[in-house]
Amino acid sequence: MSKKKVGIIIGVIAAAVVAAGVGFYFLKGRSNGGNSADKVYVEKVSAIMNQSAGINNRYSGVVEPQETLEINKDSERKVKEVYVSVGDEVEEGTVLFSYDTEDLQMQIDQAKLEMEGIANDISNSNAQIAELQKEKASAPEDQQFEYTTQIQTLQTSIKQSEYNKKSKQAEIDKYQKSIDNSEVTSKMAGVVKEINENGVDPNGNTAAYMKILATGEYRVKGTIDETSVGTISEGTPVILRSRLDETQTWTGSISKIDTESTQTDSNSSYMYDGSSSGDSASKYSFYVTLDSTDGLMLGQHLYIEPDYGQGTAEEKEGLWLYDYYIVQDDGDPYVWAADKKNRLEKRKVELGEYDENLGEYEIKSGLSEDDLIAFPMQGLYEGVAAVTNMEEVDYSSPLYNQESTDDSGMDEGMYDEAGTEYMDEGMYNTDGTEYMDEGMYDEAGTEFTDSGESGATDSEVVE
Repeated sequence: MSKKKVGIIIGVIAAAVVAAGVGFYFLKGRSNGGNSADKVYVEKVSAIMNQSAGINNRYSGVVEPQETLEINKDSERKVKEVYVSVGDEVEEGTVLFSYDTEDLQMQIDQAKLEMEGIANDISNSNAQIAELQKEKASAPEDQQFEYTTQIQTLQTSIKQSEYNKKSKQAEIDKYQKSIDNSEVTSKMAGVVKEINENGVDPNGNTAAYMKILATGEYRVKGTIDETSVGTISEGTPVILRSRLDETQTWTGSISKIDTESTQTDSNSSYMYDGSSSGDSASKYSFYVTLDSTDGLMLGQHLYIEPDYGQGTAEEKEGLWLYDYYIVQDDGDPYVWAADKKNRLEKRKVELGEYDENLGEYEIKSGLSEDDLIAFPMQGLYEGVAAVTNMEEVDYSSPLYNQESTDDSGMDEGMYDEAGTEYMDEGMYNTDGTEYMDEGMYDEAGTEFTDSGESGATDSEVVE
């Protein structure tokens, strides 16, 4: 055997050993959980299923009456006494507060004195006119014009005085009416919601002096930001949930969306899906007409979410899971679940009925509400670390930065870009046929021996 051929054989064997080592290292790394930086967020099954279909479009709301009575204070008058407090229930006709009438009475007395003076002026003017008319009757012709002028002047003065008298009487009537109406009463039954002594609300906005919420039928006032207002429309059915107990629900529909009046929030406002609406966002009010108000309280805060049918999930028995958490590619359905060592594993599950409306499968066995599962993202593998704190997930790790799933596992130098086996230089021709190493084969492809004879095989050479 030539030294050259022996060297080639040794090189091939060495390359095979190196390739085997690389393959073993790769498989060993995968079996031990892949890259140590890889972590996957897992969540309790019960927590996932408590997130209703409308969770990402959940808004805040407050129960309010169908009618609100706003009472504005007369800025020219002083409040003498307030007879109610915030939270008090009032009936129609209940006295809420009264104005101070002392100044009004003084103004009435002053106006009456002025009226007496005006009446005296009119009486004196009439007496003067009567006297001048007597004198005019016996006066010479050349003095008639002068008497006529004096009489007309007095008559004009009387008309002005009579006008002033009527004006004073109107002032007195106005003051008296204010005194008679010094007590302000409620025009409806309700609850005192606000009393703004300075004419502004706690946020510094101009507000009515007193606000009363009507008792009886309720509605819910919701708040939505400008980026989401286009996702709702009048007539949309909604589910309303208690903030204290989300299993307590009411139903209704959106009756009005007020896009004319805006509220500006200068602080970062967050939706219930955790997204920020920015440093400054306009908000709009919308109103929900309730199908039933049983169990609701005035001023109660609620969550509002569009009704996609998630309310029916409460009536189903057993464990139900969204279909997108279940992998069925291999025939046997499974979920990615955390084991006792907080490592991800493929957990086989037995499926029951399927709810097409909600996209949920009944889980008959293999999973419990206390189990922790992950969303089946691309590239998951068994053994990866499972964490319940999302902040522990390193999204710069290899798991979250896979260039292409089609090329995964294709070792450079072993496969081409199409995923087919790469032809190593010196071993294969460009057309895929085996490359004939110089000094081993002739142009016809038969083995070339040292003596120039052909026909010997590799096995024969090894022997």
